[in-house]
Amino acid sequence: MTSYKQLGCQPVIGFDMGGTSTDVSRYAGEYEHLDVNTVAAGGGSRLFFRSGMFVVGPDSAGAHPGPVCYKKGGPLAVTDANLVLGRLLPDYFPKIFGPNENEPLDKKQTLEAFKEVAKEVNAFSSNDNKEISVEEVAMGFIRAKGHDTSQHVLAVFGGAGGQHACAVARALGMQTVIIHKYAGILSAYGMALADVVHEAQEPCAKVYKPENFSYLESRLEALEEECKTSLRNQGFSRNIVCEAYLNLRYEGTDCALMCSDAKTSILQKGKVCLYGDFEQAFIERYKREFGFIIENRHIIVDDIRVRGIGKSVIAEEEVISKCEGDPIAEMVTSVYFEEGWLDTKVYMLASLSAGHCIAGPAIIMDKLSTILIEPDCIGNITAKGDVLIKIEKARKKVISTEVDAIQLSIFSHRFMSLAEQMGRILQRTSISTNIKERLDFSCALFGPDGGLVSNAPHIPVHLGAMQETVQYQLKVLGNEIKDGDVLLSNHPSAGGSHLPDLTVITPVFYRNEKHPVFYVASRGHHADIGGITPGSMPPHSTSIHEEGAVFLSFKLVDRGVFQEEKLKEALMAPGKMPGSSGTRNMRDNLSDLRAQVAANHKGIQLVNELIDFYGLDVVQAYMSHIQKSAEYAVRDLLKDVGNRVYKITGATSLHAIDHMDDGSPIELTVNINVKDGTAAFDFGGTGPEVWGNCNAPRAITVSAIIYCLRAMVAHDIPLNQGCLKPIAIKIPQGCILDPSLDAAVVGGNVQTSQRVVDVILKAFGACAASQGCMNNITFGDDTVGYYETVAGGAGAGPDWHGRSGIHVHMTNTRITDPEILERRYPVFLNRFTLNKNTGGSGKFRGGDGVVRELVFRRPLTLSILTERRVFAPYGLEGGEDGKKGNNFLVRKCGRKIRLPSKSSVDVQKGDMFQLLTPGGGGYGSVDDDTNDIYRGPPEKKTRYIQRGSVFEFKQAQESV
Repeated sequence: MTSYKQLGCQPVIGFDMGGTSTDVSRYAGEYEHLDVNTVAAGGGSRLFFRSGMFVVGPDSAGAHPGPVCYKKGGPLAVTDANLVLGRLLPDYFPKIFGPNENEPLDKKQTLEAFKEVAKEVNAFSSNDNKEISVEEVAMGFIRAKGHDTSQHVLAVFGGAGGQHACAVARALGMQTVIIHKYAGILSAYGMALADVVHEAQEPCAKVYKPENFSYLESRLEALEEECKTSLRNQGFSRNIVCEAYLNLRYEGTDCALMCSDAKTSILQKGKVCLYGDFEQAFIERYKREFGFIIENRHIIVDDIRVRGIGKSVIAEEEVISKCEGDPIAEMVTSVYFEEGWLDTKVYMLASLSAGHCIAGPAIIMDKLSTILIEPDCIGNITAKGDVLIKIEKARKKVISTEVDAIQLSIFSHRFMSLAEQMGRILQRTSISTNIKERLDFSCALFGPDGGLVSNAPHIPVHLGAMQETVQYQLKVLGNEIKDGDVLLSNHPSAGGSHLPDLTVITPVFYRNEKHPVFYVASRGHHADIGGITPGSMPPHSTSIHEEGAVFLSFKLVDRGVFQEEKLKEALMAPGKMPGSSGTRNMRDNLSDLRAQVAANHKGIQLVNELIDFYGLDVVQAYMSHIQKSAEYAVRDLLKDVGNRVYKITGATSLHAIDHMDDGSPIELTVNINVKDGTAAFDFGGTGPEVWGNCNAPRAITVSAIIYCLRAMVAHDIPLNQGCLKPIAIKIPQGCILDPSLDAAVVGGNVQTSQRVVDVILKAFGACAASQGCMNNITFGDDTVGYYETVAGGAGAGPDWHGRSGIHVHMTNTRITDPEILERRYPVFLNRFTLNKNTGGSGKFRGGDGVVRELVFRRPLTLSILTERRVFAPYGLEGGEDGKKGNNFLVRKCGRKIRLPSKSSVDVQKGDMFQLLTPGGGGYGSVDDDTNDIYRGPPEKKTRYIQRGSVFEFKQAQESV
C-alpha cells in the first residue's frame, strides 16, 4: 500500500529492522503465502570477536538490559556501533536510559567497550604496521552481516531500519530505497490500511483433469459464498472481491504450490476450469521456482481455497506542500563512513517539503526513526512526505589477499550462504520424501585441493566424509575432470559414508583457468538403490555388494550430457546378484540426482559471482584465511582442555572406551600438546572388522571428530577442514573403523558413527551419552521403499538437561509428517509420543526416548537396524544411565514378539511394529549441589569437564 503502486508496480523487498530482529518480506503484486522471514540481526544484536572473526548475533541484548549505551550493564550491540560511528545523535533521543531511566545515551561507556574489542582485534591480527581503530571495528560489525535482488525496490522501516537502508541496498545491488514518513511505526500504520480477509479452505485429493472440473467448480462456488456471507456480516456490501486458489503438486512429490488462476480466453466448459487455468498457472510457477517441470505426471489437488477480501475505503494520504527553496539543515555533525569521518548535515523530516533533494552524507531525523543517507546517495522528498533514496552503484573496493578481520567475517557468511542456498535448491527440486521432507542431505563448497571450505549445517555425519570423497576424485581423475563434467560416487573407499548416500560433485571452472578453482558437492540419502532388502538398509548384510548400487567414480554428466542410460544400467546392476534387486524406485533416483546437479549448478553461479566481484586471488586467499580461523578456534580449545586437565591429573591425556551391542570395543586415547594446541586421536584398542554391516569407513570417524570439536568449541565458527589441522588421527587398519574394501558398511554410517561420538565426548567429559542410535526403519516391497530415522533422548551436560525426542549428534533429519507418511506409503501411524522416564536421572536429567507404532496395510518386508539395545547410554559424574531401546512386532492376532536389534521380517496386513528408542544419560549426582567448574573422577582418570565456552574458562582460571 505504501510502496508497490506508487513506484510503478516494481517488486518490493521489505526490510523491517527493529530492536532484536529483522523481518524480511517480498511483494510483487500478490500475497505469497508465508513469504516473510525473520533473521536475528536487530539493533540489539550482540557483537563478538571470536577466532579472528567479527560475529553479529544471534544473541540479543534485548530491551533490558539493552546495549551498552542504555547504561544498564548490557553488552555491545549493533546500536552501540551506530552510536560510535555518529549515526545516532544522543541529543535527539529522549532521556530514558540508565538505572532510573532518566539519562541520555552513553557514548563514553560505549567507546570504552569498543576500545577493549579493538585491543583483542589488534592482538590477534598479524598486521604489525597498522592497528585497527575503534571506528574501523564498529564499521566492521556493521558490515559483517552476510548478503539477484537488483530489480527490486527496498522498502525500509522499523526503528533501526533507516540507519542501514543505503548500505543494505548497495550490497544487494538495488538502486531505489523508499522510507515512508511513518517508517518507525509502519507495521501499526499498515494495520489501519489493511483489507478485511476471510478465507475458506477444504482438503481435496483429486487429480486435476477435466473429469473433476465440475466437482472443483462446485466446491469453489460454495467456498466463495461462505466468504461473502462472512464479510457481509462484518458490514461489507459492495466492496467484496473473491480469489480462487488450488493447492497443486505433481503426483509422487511433496512440494505443493498454492496457485491462483491463470487467466485464459478459452473458458469452455470441460476444457478449462471455469475459475481459470490452474494447470497453466502451476506449470509456470513450478518452472519459475525450480527451473524444470516433470512431464507426463498427474497433478494432484491437495486443497481448495477461496479468499474473500472486503476492501477498506481509506482516504488518500495528504499531499504536503512543495518546496520553495533549498532545504535548511539543523546542524552539521561528524559521521564515520568507509572514507573516514565526514561532515554530515542533519535535517528534520517535518521541516522538509515535497521536491527537496538531500545529497549524502546526511541524516534526516524524525520523531520515530533516524535515516542515514550515505555518500553518493540522494534523498528526495515525495509529494506525500516519504523519503525516496537513489543509490549510486557500489564502488568496488580493492581488497588485499592479506587477512583482514572484517573481510574474514564477510567471506565466512558468503561461503556459508552459498552452501545454504545450494541446500534450498536441492530441497525444492527433489522429489523423494527422504530428501524433500526428511532433509537427509548436505551441501558444501571445497577448495581446489578438495579441502572443505564451508558446509551448511545439514547432516553432521557427512562433514568429513564429503571432503574425502572430493579428494578421492582428484587423486583418481586428476586433469581428466573437464568443464561440464559432474561426478557421482558413493563407495566407502572413495570417502563414501554408506551406499544410499549418493554424492554429486561438480568442478567450478572460471573463465580461462585451466583447472577447477573450486568444487561444489551435494550428498543425498536415496531411499532405495537396490540390494537384498527394500530401502537399501539391510540389517544382515555382510558384503557391500548386498547393499545396493556401487559408484566409485562415475561421470553422471559428461561434458554437459546427462548419462541417463548408463546411470540406469548401474542402478539396476545389483539385480544381477542372487537374492538381490536393482533399484526399486528408479524415477525418484533420477529426479533426485537431477536435483543434486541443479543444486551444484546454483553453487557454481554463486562462486562465479563472488569471484567476479572480488577477484579469484582474493576469494581463494580468504578460503585459506577462513580455514585458519577454524584452526585457531580448535587450537584454543585444545590448549584450554590440556591446561585444565594437567592441573587436575598431572597429565594431558584423555581416555574412553565404549562398546557396540555385539561387544565390539571402540577405544580412544587423546594426547594433547598444550604448547601448540594440537592433539593425537588414537583409536588403538578398537575391535576388528565385524561379520555384519556396522563397519564404518575412515571418513565416518573423521566426520565424528570434526563434529565433536565444533560442538565443544561452544561458539559459532566456520566449519571446514581447518578444524582438523591441529589433529592427527590414528586408526588401526582392519578394525571396525577402517575395514576392508568389500566390508558391509550400511550400519557403520548410522550406528557406529554415533558410538564414536559418544566415545569422544566421554573422553573429554563434555556430556553424557545420547541415545547413540539413529533407529533406522525401512519397509517396502518390489514397488515401494521407505526409510526413516527416529528420534530419542539426548545426554545431559554439566549445566543442562538433555532434550527429549530429538535426533542427536550425527543425524540432523526430520521425521516424515504423518499425513505424508500415510498418504504415500501403505502404513498407518498408530502412536508417536515421548517415552516418559527413559532418560537417566541426575543433577541434570537425560532426555526421554520415544514410542513409535506403525500398522501395515499390506504385506511388506520390514528391516530394522538399531543399537543401544544391549549397552545402555552412559551417565557421567554420578548421573544414571539412560534406558535401553527395544523393538517389538505385534501380530494382528495379538501375539507380541521381541525383535533383535538388527533384523528383517515379513509382515502382514494388520501387523504393528512398535519401536521404543533409548533415552539419554544423566549428568551429576542428584544430591550434588557443588558448583565446581572442573572435576575429575576419584581414580584420576584423565577427564575434562566443559562448562560453558572457552572464554568462560579463561575468566574462571583464578578461582580454579
